[in-house]
Amino acid sequence: MKFEEIEAVMRRNENLSEQYILPGNYIIVRLDGKGFTKLTKEKLTLNKPFDERFGQVMTDTARYLFNTGFKVIYGYTQSDEISLLIDKDDQTFSRKIRKINSVLAGEASAFFSLQFRELCVFDCRTIAIPNQEMLLDYFCWRQEDAHRNSLSAYCYWTLRNNGFTAKQATGKIEKLSQAGKNELLFQYGINYNTLPSWQKRGVGIYNKGVNKPGFNPVTMETVDGMRKELFAEKELGMRGGYREFLKEIFK
Repeated sequence: MKFEEIEAVMRRNENLSEQYILPGNYIIVRLDGKGFTKLTKEKLTLNKPFDERFGQVMTDTARYLFNTGFKVIYGYTQSDEISLLIDKDDQTFSRKIRKINSVLAGEASAFFSLQFRELCVFDCRTIAIPNQEMLLDYFCWRQEDAHRNSLSAYCYWTLRNNGFTAKQATGKIEKLSQAGKNELLFQYGINYNTLPSWQKRGVGIYNKGVNKPGFNPVTMETVDGMRKELFAEKELGMRGGYREFLKEIFK
């Protein structure tokens, strides 16, 4: 078989396996750290349950992904995951799912690895979202997941630091409601409500208008002007408050 004939067969097979995000749909990409439990236990020296440097690198990675060729509207990070909202009119890579996944996973993995000088890998999934209401539901869902996991993590490490084995701590936490977990922390002198917001609710990244002085060379005067800058919000509201915050960004 000639080269041209082989190539035509191979290209046809590739095209048959392609999946696309259909026109008119928003694109949400969620990246998760692959094997990060082992990474954080064996290779990185981190504070438990939350490490400030690790959290900052996750935020920096999310910010970096805003500049990888996609029209990103909003980013959200909590724990070892990042969610990105890509504009519904974005045509990068013709909206091919495999390209979106592979490029963003590669970009995130490379950037994150450079920060810690260790091999760190992200996996990636792409989701089609047809309307704004579902966008709000998605990000509120991820924030609720952050809240629940954060509360459990604080309970687990509080017990571990007070003589419980891993099995004992896990067993005790599994039986508790959210109110019970808050009460457990309070018994050890920890008020969960006063802990840093980014640990409980995650961090939102978006372009924010800021007023900056500039110079008009025609009039030789200093003038104020609005410019957009990428901003990381570490004091996110919860539930209804977070939903209203998102509406302002998405409109």
